[in-house]
Amino acid sequence: MNILCTRKFVLISMLSLSLFGCNNQKEEKEETAEDTEVIENVVSDEALLNRIQEQTINYFWEGAEPNSGLARERIHMDNIYLESPENTVTTGGSGFGLMAILVGIERGFISREEALVRFAKIVDFLDKADRFHGAWPHWINGETGKVFPFSEKDNGGDLVETAFLIQGLLTVSEYFDGDTEAEKELVSKIDALYKTVEWDWYTKGGEDVLYWHWSPNYGWDMNMPVQGYNECLIMYVLAAASPTHPISPTVYEKGWAKNGGIVSSKTYYNEDLVLNYFYNDTDLVGPLFWAHYSYLGLDPRNLTDQYANYWTLTQNQAKIHYKYAVDNPLNYKGYGDSLWGLTSSYSVNGYNGHRPGNDVGVISPTAALSSFPYTPKESMNVLKNIYKNHDSLVGKYGPYDAFSFQDNWYKPRYLAIDQGPIPVMIENYRTGLLWRLFMKNSNVQNGLDVLGFIY
Repeated sequence: MNILCTRKFVLISMLSLSLFGCNNQKEEKEETAEDTEVIENVVSDEALLNRIQEQTINYFWEGAEPNSGLARERIHMDNIYLESPENTVTTGGSGFGLMAILVGIERGFISREEALVRFAKIVDFLDKADRFHGAWPHWINGETGKVFPFSEKDNGGDLVETAFLIQGLLTVSEYFDGDTEAEKELVSKIDALYKTVEWDWYTKGGEDVLYWHWSPNYGWDMNMPVQGYNECLIMYVLAAASPTHPISPTVYEKGWAKNGGIVSSKTYYNEDLVLNYFYNDTDLVGPLFWAHYSYLGLDPRNLTDQYANYWTLTQNQAKIHYKYAVDNPLNYKGYGDSLWGLTSSYSVNGYNGHRPGNDVGVISPTAALSSFPYTPKESMNVLKNIYKNHDSLVGKYGPYDAFSFQDNWYKPRYLAIDQGPIPVMIENYRTGLLWRLFMKNSNVQNGLDVLGFIY
């Protein structure tokens, strides 16, 4: 009996006990057609969640770059690679992949022993790969460990992608808390990698803000201070949490939060925005990955600071995207309660940061599917719709990156940063696994304390 069948049998047994009773002190219930339908629907939902988790995890397991063990930036089933070579690995996407593999262990898709070997390979590769004041580049050549430029001047350290990678590494170190020498060695090496990231250096010599990039050839020319709400909250938390190169709370308060200017009193589709999404832009809400990347490990439930309730913030963003699709102000084909979610992804023309205000009729499955903790019913509607009604949009590693019914367009292609959040956030919805692991890290707790978070 395979894993899915076993889980289905167990679930049916549990539901049978729950619905039909097994206590001699209670009257036994007779099975009704309605009861049977409830069981079948729940089993179907659980099996579908297992299926998409296994498929998307395999992007990072079977589909990994073989030399490094890290996540390929992209996997194109049509074998056409124009943007970067096939062996290009992504730093941030690999962080998501590390967490996805942990889900694979828990779900029985990957053995703990095999995963430990893979993690050891990854950590050893990262230790030897190019770093710039401790930060890894956005892209790395998986065969050599050398930087592969993301753009002309983006050929050095990328602190945001590094933060996503560290988020994954710290979660792995909390998972492997056993007493074997191999596990102890892995945890020790992860700790050493975290301690070498010079978060404070990326304040550009002591400014009250963190900068995204630095290049050995171009210095600070990209000039991208990270401020105002976006996907980068995790970077500030990890920077404050660093036991060796921490930032001060002032960097968070003045840089990220703009001395309180980050707070919003506006609403959109009758939902509070909580924070300003584009600090220097007129669009009210961002692409949905902003509610995912920092919160793969950082648990937004009951997370607050002086600026926001982060559960309200993230859940409301997902609700806004859902309501926008149901409203469908541009009358795009297919939009509705079973097809919604805009985020940065492949698009009809290249790559696009889809969001309300920048909507071209392209749906990115990761948007709704990674929002399961916030909108479980609405996200399940999308999952069922894609798998039951549009199976041509699903391939070896789960739903393809993006599609448009309006333009009758899709390509059989995947991106690591879009596939990774799907199994992780679904697992956080189902069991809270990754939230529980990451939030118990003592350094993370210290960073949250320093910045004034309640959690």
